[in-house]
Amino acid sequence: MKFDTPATTNPIDQLKVIGKPLDRIDGRFKTTGTARYSYERHDVVPNPAYGHVLGAAIAKGRIKSFDLAAAKSAPGVLAIVTADNAGALDKGKNNTAKLLGGPEIEHYHQAIAVVVAESFEQARAAAQLIRVDYQDDGGSFDLRAGMADAKPAKVLGGPADSAVGDFATAFAAAPVQLEQMYSTPDESHAMMEPHATTAVWDGDRLTLWTSNQMIAWGVGEVAKTLKMPKENVRLVSEYIGGGFGSKLFVRTDAILAALGARAAGRPVKLTLQRALVFNNTTHRPATVQRIRIGADKDGKITAIGHESWSGDLPGGKPDGAVSQTRQLYAGANRMTATRLAVLDLPEGNAMRAPGEASGMMALEIAVDEIAEKLAMDPIEFRILNDTQVVPDNAKEASKESQTVGSASKSELPFSQRQLVQCFQTGRDRFGWAKRNPKPGEVRDGRWLVGLGVAAAFRNNQLTKSAARVRLEQDGRIVVETDMTDIGTGSYTIIAQTAAEMMGVPIDKVVVLLGDSAFPVSAGSGGQWGGNNSTAGVYAACIKLREMIAQKLGVNSAEAAFTDGEVRTGARGVALADAARDGALSAEDGIEYGDLDKKYQQSTFGAHFVEVGVDAATAEIRVRRMLAVCAAGRILNPKTARSQVIGAMTMGVGAALMEELVVDKRRGFFVNHDLAGYEVPVHGDIPHQEVVFLDETDPMSSPMKAKGIAELGICGVAAAVANAVYNATGVRVRDYPVTLDKLIDKLPAVG
Repeated sequence: MKFDTPATTNPIDQLKVIGKPLDRIDGRFKTTGTARYSYERHDVVPNPAYGHVLGAAIAKGRIKSFDLAAAKSAPGVLAIVTADNAGALDKGKNNTAKLLGGPEIEHYHQAIAVVVAESFEQARAAAQLIRVDYQDDGGSFDLRAGMADAKPAKVLGGPADSAVGDFATAFAAAPVQLEQMYSTPDESHAMMEPHATTAVWDGDRLTLWTSNQMIAWGVGEVAKTLKMPKENVRLVSEYIGGGFGSKLFVRTDAILAALGARAAGRPVKLTLQRALVFNNTTHRPATVQRIRIGADKDGKITAIGHESWSGDLPGGKPDGAVSQTRQLYAGANRMTATRLAVLDLPEGNAMRAPGEASGMMALEIAVDEIAEKLAMDPIEFRILNDTQVVPDNAKEASKESQTVGSASKSELPFSQRQLVQCFQTGRDRFGWAKRNPKPGEVRDGRWLVGLGVAAAFRNNQLTKSAARVRLEQDGRIVVETDMTDIGTGSYTIIAQTAAEMMGVPIDKVVVLLGDSAFPVSAGSGGQWGGNNSTAGVYAACIKLREMIAQKLGVNSAEAAFTDGEVRTGARGVALADAARDGALSAEDGIEYGDLDKKYQQSTFGAHFVEVGVDAATAEIRVRRMLAVCAAGRILNPKTARSQVIGAMTMGVGAALMEELVVDKRRGFFVNHDLAGYEVPVHGDIPHQEVVFLDETDPMSSPMKAKGIAELGICGVAAAVANAVYNATGVRVRDYPVTLDKLIDKLPAVG
């Protein structure tokens, strides 16, 4: 199905099942321990061997020699695979470094060997017996030291640099100016389920039960890496215990499980130990950001500039921290710049809301700071500088318009933009009017109390997605698509879509996901999964409805599918009657035209946070949180709320505790486990309220939905930091906001 005109009234608009806060249909499997995760596929591999990965002990250099003798003779060892005996390997197009290193080493904990043994303990013990002689070439591990040599690098969906008007002149002339530097640290996804794979060979055919967000991408990457035909690779990911972007691309566990299984002649289970999740897989890269804002005395932005520096391995990509600044606030004179330094740290790559999450950590503090200089309420300042068109349409502008002094040649309207309404709704609901604008003035016993706010912004991305839908003889509807569920509720909203379209209760729908044998879906990532995957199911259901109508001899355009029947006028026929002679199956997908070129599709929100800061110790406690979101039709308010509060929690972590500490001598993340890398726990998070504005976006898809999973994190950290400033009068611009950055600057205890 081609979606190239705005959606009109369609069966989804009935809202009998769609839009209802239904429980997750996968919930009972997860709560009873019967959900089948990749490492636990005892049903398909009853007697596997076990793999254990050895990571490099240097960050850059080469392996001069291996001594494998002791490991090979250790009890239970079946095989040891290194680059020397793995055979010819390629590198996946989405991998910055090789997934099996040697002899060259590109980063610390790059996998250099996998030991396969009868038990996990035997494989782990044998791996410790491997002796490696390295040539250590040192390396570059300090972003600030590398900034001077950083080079322009394109961000996702746009150029490295953008310019509209004459920023330098306008900023210099602005009567009110802000210029500040901000920094965000390296962060880890730290998902609950580590990267894990069970690998089985059947002749020259490979099946991987693996934890992966993008099945079709994964098939291609495995085939390319192992130099084998794609049709000989099958990936299955029925359940994923957290990904947050770290499992968008195939990682070491999948490739080394496959290589180990081939070498041992046995199925192999392999999970990355937690330290390798931090240093072997991807992370959110650190940034240094310079923001300049000029405004007139009435508070209108006249100049806005955002520059960002981040680092990655050679051939890597930058953090897109400037992306939202091109679209979020009005201002006639603008510039953004992205610079990438070459660092020999583990690979930086996508983490929940890549770009916007880190960019808004800086931008939304800067906006508060310029508002304070203007003596304006920070919400009023944001509302005053709202825009209904993209002020810097960098992805559409021609090369000539990317130079200083040129204007973007096209003004792209937003399909929907309720940012102002988000702020107004949240302001009233949160009690913002009670906020004292003078920092450090409100106390509750020993606690200094402050309120903070920030905008939320994330673009809506469209990507084609397909599904197969089948009507069984007993009236059940079966949906098959390689879409994954990374804890987001995919099983449920896909079932709701099919139930709505086919006129059956949700318990009459069976959803099968995460298998490369199924039609290729959008996959999970970038908050594009829900809207696109359900749109693909919608398309397949339209085709199945036409087949059923034809089988029953009715006009599909006039037929109503409701309560398990197909009705035309006063006549109703049981849906199952159409499959009396055998199941009916239809396959189709959604493909998009150019509506996203004519209208900018984005999601918006406002985050409100109240914190308490201990007046003596500077301990920070988040007391309450509110998110107001405008993100198209909400397909299931319950699962959507779960996504937002999870994202809000991650935002608190980014604000107050998360930081991968770099050993700048040896080039690795020191706190590479969940004891040293702190993330929020239940005791850190208070009541969280989420409000969804009533919105549908007919430009987006037949579902009129967009995305929500990443919007919930964007701006949260800045709202926390702004609240801490309001509570204490101490402005922290280098995350995380920890008590050592506050304690000697707090107001006197009286």
